[in-house]
Amino acid sequence: MYLYLNGDYIKGEEARISPFDHGFLYGVGVFETFRTYGGHPFLLDDHIDRLNRSLRELQIERSFTREEVGEIVQRLLEKNELQDAYIRFNVSGGVGEIGLQTSAYREPTVICFQKELPVHMSKEKRAKVLTLPRNTPETRYRLKSHHYMNNIEGKREIKDTPEVEGLFLTAEGFVAEGITSNIFLVKNGRLLTPVLDTGILNGVTREFVMELGKSMGLEVETVWVRSEDLEKCEELFVTNSVQGIVAINECNGLERPGLSGKVTTSLMEQYERYTQRTWSRFEVRGE
Repeated sequence: MYLYLNGDYIKGEEARISPFDHGFLYGVGVFETFRTYGGHPFLLDDHIDRLNRSLRELQIERSFTREEVGEIVQRLLEKNELQDAYIRFNVSGGVGEIGLQTSAYREPTVICFQKELPVHMSKEKRAKVLTLPRNTPETRYRLKSHHYMNNIEGKREIKDTPEVEGLFLTAEGFVAEGITSNIFLVKNGRLLTPVLDTGILNGVTREFVMELGKSMGLEVETVWVRSEDLEKCEELFVTNSVQGIVAINECNGLERPGLSGKVTTSLMEQYERYTQRTWSRFEVRGE
């Protein structure tokens, strides 16, 4: 596979970065994971907006536009002969002196790579509440950063079981998020998702589904969720930018509606209508 590295398109096995890159030494870096549907980078504007905000937070002096990222993605799709692809767009601080740097990073390392996605992806999973608590963000709010050990340890807890999503609770016992997803519940006809104050990542797909729910006439709220709410809710699903909406058919051994949930399946159907043409969640509002 070809990848993009600091302006060049090269074979993955030829890629090299410096051992003095602060993304490697100290985790100074952020990334966006998204996908293409038939060659279209779904919700790219929202991913770029979050990426640029994260770069400002880390004092990495670089920003991106739809045109720049879109051209990189399209050229890689052509070189890799892909249409439906997983994309990771990564920006690290770049090379620096050994030691903790307080000044801005002015020469970041930019990497974009792709991999092929299967034509059919699972739309149902089981969920398991993890014993490992969700850690608190390293900065004022959680970035999609290189600090991923909490996620890795969560994945190790459920082992290599792609049909299962682990769900983090906070140290105080509130439902936070999945290992690689955000969580939604349907309760009393309302669409609920944990508040950002639990320290979760504000997922791009999370925000899109909230807008989608509102457009369908649902009452959408961010709330503090207890673990017992996972058992009492009418429906349960998770979201991320690669798989979209995934219904939960079992949680901690308790059967859940999964794909028989009416709200979940309605949201899935509406979601699919947007995947090959939408740049931002605001288009759901007609903006």
